[in-house]
Amino acid sequence: MPKENDAQQPRSHGADRALDAADEAIGVAETVTRKASRMGPLGDRRLSRRVGLSFAIWLVLFFGARFALEATSLSTLSRVLIALSPVPAFVWFLITFVAGVGEADELERRIQLEALALAFPLTVVLIMTLGLLQVAIPLSPDDWSYRHIWPIVYMFYLFGVVRSRRRYQ
Repeated sequence: MPKENDAQQPRSHGADRALDAADEAIGVAETVTRKASRMGPLGDRRLSRRVGLSFAIWLVLFFGARFALEATSLSTLSRVLIALSPVPAFVWFLITFVAGVGEADELERRIQLEALALAFPLTVVLIMTLGLLQVAIPLSPDDWSYRHIWPIVYMFYLFGVVRSRRRYQ
């Protein structure tokens, strides 16, 4: 009996973590949707709603997939299909965001360009550093896997946006 409890313990802990992360993601998605018109190249309200909605849908699907992958034991094909399920929503988000940049005024386009011009090299430095550290010492996949790196990349972009907006105010 203790072995069954031990086997269930990590799964339950992982499921709890995934549920907490999903709750947090929903809160973030609501905030982004509410403030979308002030956060970037979103043009008119219809476009900002589409960007916010596409982001919210992707975020919910992403954390739903994370929860499903951590909480169940499925076949490899099912796990791959679940892992890929958020991709169409993210592509939709990218298309609406890029459309927003295309419809933005010249200043907003410049802000977005400068934000990306800062975020890209910072991302390269991060990936290069982690790659070299991984050769030098074992990095825990629980702390430094791809699923942990992408939020840092997004933070680099947000830092670039804030920096550029301050520059032009």
